[in-house]
Amino acid sequence: MQDAAAETIGTAELAGGLRETLLELRAAVTAEAAAAMAGWAAPAERGGTRAQLENLALYLAMRRHDLTGLQEDLAALGLSSLGRAEAHVLGTLDAVIAALGALAGQPQPARSLPRGGRRRTRMAAERDEIFGADPSGPQTRIMATLPSEAAEDPAVTGALVQAGASCLRINCAHDGPAAWRAMAAHGRKAAEAAGRDLRIAMDLAGPKVRTAEMRMPKSFLGREKDSHLKKLRKAGLDPRAQGPKLMPGDRLVLVRQLSEKPKLPEATLSHPELLLAARSGADIWFDDGKIAGRIADCDADHALVELRGLPAEGVRLKPGKGVNLPGAPLDIPALDAADLAALDTAVEIADVIGFSFVQTPQDIRDLRGSIAGKLPEGRPAPALILKIETGRAVANLPRLIAEALGGGPVSVMIARGDLAVEIGLARLAEIQEEILWLCEAAGVPVIWATQVLESLAKEGHATRAEATDAAMAQRAECVMLNKGPHAAEAVGFLRQILGQMDRHYAKKFPRLGPLNAWHAPQEA
Repeated sequence: MQDAAAETIGTAELAGGLRETLLELRAAVTAEAAAAMAGWAAPAERGGTRAQLENLALYLAMRRHDLTGLQEDLAALGLSSLGRAEAHVLGTLDAVIAALGALAGQPQPARSLPRGGRRRTRMAAERDEIFGADPSGPQTRIMATLPSEAAEDPAVTGALVQAGASCLRINCAHDGPAAWRAMAAHGRKAAEAAGRDLRIAMDLAGPKVRTAEMRMPKSFLGREKDSHLKKLRKAGLDPRAQGPKLMPGDRLVLVRQLSEKPKLPEATLSHPELLLAARSGADIWFDDGKIAGRIADCDADHALVELRGLPAEGVRLKPGKGVNLPGAPLDIPALDAADLAALDTAVEIADVIGFSFVQTPQDIRDLRGSIAGKLPEGRPAPALILKIETGRAVANLPRLIAEALGGGPVSVMIARGDLAVEIGLARLAEIQEEILWLCEAAGVPVIWATQVLESLAKEGHATRAEATDAAMAQRAECVMLNKGPHAAEAVGFLRQILGQMDRHYAKKFPRLGPLNAWHAPQEA
């Protein structure tokens, strides 16, 4: 009995100390959150958006404190360790403080109670408004990217809708208005025939820096197969302008204007502003991170790049491939002429507009202003997808959400392709988790994107790592698949995986349903 009494006293003392610590934490968090809210632009009120932003501010404030020590003590008392507080920060803190008070012999009611279930219901409604409803499907929606042939062949969109896609994505970097209209029409017709809800998303290409014109020395033609050269010449194309085959030890020059007789391969850029941001010693990447280099020398008109890690058989760099200079501040407008032209069609046929390379609240204001000026009378403004593709966008994400949230439905895409190049592959896994948590706190749906089941969509078979990645994507509200000849099969496979994972997880919350792998003792 003495041991039990001592244990009871120890528990009460521990609970009392933790309660005081959490009361101090609550006071600090509410003060820090109020300061953050004061610094954000006040959005237009849209059905509770202020409450969403207040919870986001509270979550950010709480996560500035190291809670790891507290968590172990709370778990030892059988209480919430605050690890699932995203949906309602203040209510979770208050519930734990009240429970600690009861254990410490100081009972008092919680000032507020967690309303995570209500918040998740709201986010589910937002998810369905942006990505389409799918009552018989998994909790996570599937967005499928349309290939160019979808404009001519209705069977392409039909197969994707039948397989389970509730949102079809049109990439405005390809094709044109006539093709986009045909794709959308085929998709809507297929959805009507199947009795399914469908959304059309259109991605603005954004100010992605790409290789533009290219020219290589005549000596580089010796690396090409005769059949390849004959094919180009037969098509009336200059072989020196179709992209160089780069080998280990090669160098490349980025220039404002091509030389008539270059000594090294040269390339101009879609946005020459990158040359102004270049610095000697900086890393640079081409073709979505497939080709690495380091700037050896540069000025306002050129950058000499020493290429690194090229395979022994070489690799081809073509015009139109992405160029990333991680960490460099590029003074490029978020909307270029091509984006503004694409908006003319998007405001008429799209339910959702993807905003590529958004980085600042002003970018969102510019897009919303352009949409308002083009929107047909009586048509609601499309929802927005904020595509997070740079380190600057990650750093500004709370401010981006604060700016966008009041103006209409908004979601966030973890665009893992460019983002991985910009922040480094080693940081990607950590950052995508943090974006998921932050967006849950804000009540904003998330899209898990880039190379999901890529091998299956393109080659007809998935890797084990891709299957695991697809399962992890269940924590997002939507998963985006890229195009490929087996895209419909990829949609069906993804739908199956997502449905299986719904049995086990709701965001970070494990569901303790029955396990079916061990119905009876197994033989050794």
